[in-house]
Amino acid sequence: MIEEPVKLVLASASPRRLALLEQAGLTPDLLNPTDIDETRNQRETPRALAIRLAKEKAVKASTMPQVEALGGDIFILAADTVVALGRRVMDKPQSSKEAAEILQLLSGRAHRVFTAISLIDPKGSQRTRIVDTKVRFKRLSRQDIDSYLISDEWRGKAGAYAIQGRAEAFVRHITGSYSAVVGLPIYETVSLLNGASYPVYYNWMNSRSVI
Repeated sequence: MIEEPVKLVLASASPRRLALLEQAGLTPDLLNPTDIDETRNQRETPRALAIRLAKEKAVKASTMPQVEALGGDIFILAADTVVALGRRVMDKPQSSKEAAEILQLLSGRAHRVFTAISLIDPKGSQRTRIVDTKVRFKRLSRQDIDSYLISDEWRGKAGAYAIQGRAEAFVRHITGSYSAVVGLPIYETVSLLNGASYPVYYNWMNSRSVI
């Protein structure tokens, strides 16, 4: 009997998360974004919100027909990123005005980026990790903000910025994981997969380097 291969599902449509996963030498067999209610519960901390949403995304992806149709041993990886100033969550802005307001709040201050990753293994066990990164922005001028808004990089981004783009010029200091701020902490992701017996290093040894 031929053993069915191991499969990896990334429960996200984010090109940034896909790129980070591939940077770690891992290519998912399926991209399967999930649509869940991301409304924050009353008194829920930003950290708890990121953990809950990552777990819910993984669970929902595990029940979807396209995932079940893959066959073999399936690992499902999901992630969620929450940007917070104190207990205040900086949601994805819906307009340039909202983006400007968020950037003004972050100007000259330190904020936290919580990125949670959640993995469901073929046996149905779920493991979750959270990465807390502190980011300090320089004091942003009106020109900084206006120019950044024109770039459109703020669209669809928690905290109204993408650190892997022009906004990196705003960062005075970062304590923690750069890749977590982008959307997927590489160290924790590889450790989580390896700990769940996903063949991380087999893939490394059987793929060509892209560097």
